[in-house]
Amino acid sequence: MILSMTGFGRSEGVFDGKKITVDLKSLNSKSFDLNIKIPSRYREKEFEIRKMLNDRILRGKVDCYVNIESLDDSNDVTINHALLKSYMEELKQVAGDGPDFEYLKMAVRMPDAISTKSDQLSNDEFVFLQEMLHEAMTKFENFRKTEGEILQNELLTNIKKIESYLGQVEPYEEVRMEGVKERYRKSLNEFDQIDETRFYQEMAYYTEKLDIAEEKVRLAQHLKYYMEVMTDENFNGKKLGFISQEIGREINTLGSKANHAEIQKLVVMMKDDLEKVKEQTLNVL
Repeated sequence: MILSMTGFGRSEGVFDGKKITVDLKSLNSKSFDLNIKIPSRYREKEFEIRKMLNDRILRGKVDCYVNIESLDDSNDVTINHALLKSYMEELKQVAGDGPDFEYLKMAVRMPDAISTKSDQLSNDEFVFLQEMLHEAMTKFENFRKTEGEILQNELLTNIKKIESYLGQVEPYEEVRMEGVKERYRKSLNEFDQIDETRFYQEMAYYTEKLDIAEEKVRLAQHLKYYMEVMTDENFNGKKLGFISQEIGREINTLGSKANHAEIQKLVVMMKDDLEKVKEQTLNVL
């Protein structure tokens, strides 16, 4: 089945008074290209986070944003009042009488006078973050599946249209070759002496040169193969891209050999739909 490279997923959760939000979004890319923005407390786990994302997302230009928001009003700063007063008393004894504010400015710089809550990442919090990442990636994958279904229908429609135009070529083939023969006859009639053997040799040569039977067969096979890969293989974007290139080569050869106005019109319409196929294929995972 088709999966789109375009995706979006979000998860939210609360751990130890903190709201953690994970946002994932992606666009098409030839490889896995990750732009990640995470709080400094998770920086030590960045490699593990990148690997988790790469293992499931596989390909695409991906943006991952992790945000932390404090939900309580608690102060992370703790003042050790008893120790602070002790520092001030000691300073007064050494320096003598003076404004308390001056002693306070010196005391707050002393060890352990002011402490902050540890910002060290606990194992439980990282496990919780991993759960948030997996939840976001599950939603992200569901988005890709939904977009992929739409993309597959569009691709199938355009491939079927090319197939239909190819079927419309056949009625013009006999008329086309008769027209070519007639033009050569008129050109040869302008000469006084004609070697009929040479004439038929030349006709056989140009008939073979302008024959489009092989191109039609190969084009039909490529179209069929494209549909088979699209419906039967997973992560098939690159393979579909290669097949669409082969389809383009056969259509171009068909156009160069056509030598008929109506067939040329059909070739132009094939090319138009093939451009849509190529553009859509770029977004297939």
